[in-house]
Amino acid sequence: MAHLGAHFAFRSRWQKTDDELCRHSMSFILHRAIRNDFFQSYLYLLEKIPLDLINICHIGISFHWIPGLISSSFVTYLLLILTLIGLEYSSKKLLKDESMGVKLYALTSQVINGEMQFYARAKLFYQEVPATEEGMMGNFIELSNPDIQASREFLRKFVGGPGRAGTDCALDCGSGIGRVSKHVLLPVFNSVELVDMMESFLLEAQNYLQVKGDKVESYHCYSLQEFTPPLGRYDVIWIQWVSGYLTDKDLLAFLSRCRDGLKENGVIILKDNVAREGCIFDLSDSSVTRDMDILQSLIRKSGLAVLGQEKQDGFPEQCIPVWMFALHSTDTPDQQWE
Repeated sequence: MAHLGAHFAFRSRWQKTDDELCRHSMSFILHRAIRNDFFQSYLYLLEKIPLDLINICHIGISFHWIPGLISSSFVTYLLLILTLIGLEYSSKKLLKDESMGVKLYALTSQVINGEMQFYARAKLFYQEVPATEEGMMGNFIELSNPDIQASREFLRKFVGGPGRAGTDCALDCGSGIGRVSKHVLLPVFNSVELVDMMESFLLEAQNYLQVKGDKVESYHCYSLQEFTPPLGRYDVIWIQWVSGYLTDKDLLAFLSRCRDGLKENGVIILKDNVAREGCIFDLSDSSVTRDMDILQSLIRKSGLAVLGQEKQDGFPEQCIPVWMFALHSTDTPDQQWE
């Protein structure tokens, strides 16, 4: 059987004992190794054999009956990840079947096992993240400069001038310590507000943004699913690398509230990872990465339209694609942009 060769190849990569694997079964190192090594060997099979729950059960049985292939204590974790992959591919079909309305897709209804757990896991993850630029970038600090440069250029197309967003006030959603505010928003806007669920990040932001701190009007310590922007307050609402921490229904509701928080000609900038197919669940930080179809469905149903979109350049090929979207209310006349 073809998949046995993949399993044995994966097994040969491990130098640690089964006991060591068990002790580290929820570590970031193991999780990344599973994603990068083990499941790469399954990609070609997924193109031919959809992984529904029945197939996953069969694979699980094969794990138990193949001596020395992999420890039984490790099977539960593998089956969980396999289930996520199976649901990832089924989410595409669910999206098409629910064309008349938005409901929670497969990953954000079945896999997360409840909204409270989904959000609680993310908060626990960020309690361990240092309040530094490196922490905000997930230790990929080398990507910060190309990210900032692309964001500046994209924003410039939609602010200033007749029929465009103004430059009075911007909101930085999921701001962390204010990396985007410092390098992208504060040089353009008269005032900026930050919102983040982590109080420790917002406290550090006051030091991090000290040079331009007089332009920071307020710090809001809220989770985005609980935050409502004041009506008609902002010229630009910036949402970067945080939409994946909201369930589909909460993201839809939040985008709708952000739409109501815009001034005339205001825009929402949504910047995030975009999956190539379906929806990807990341167990390590309790987030989802949606594909273009799912994102655009949520955008449309929130009463927003895509004014412009661009792919982030300058990131390594192995990175998940990052896209920038400029969104405005469907009630807003078409704006002029380059």
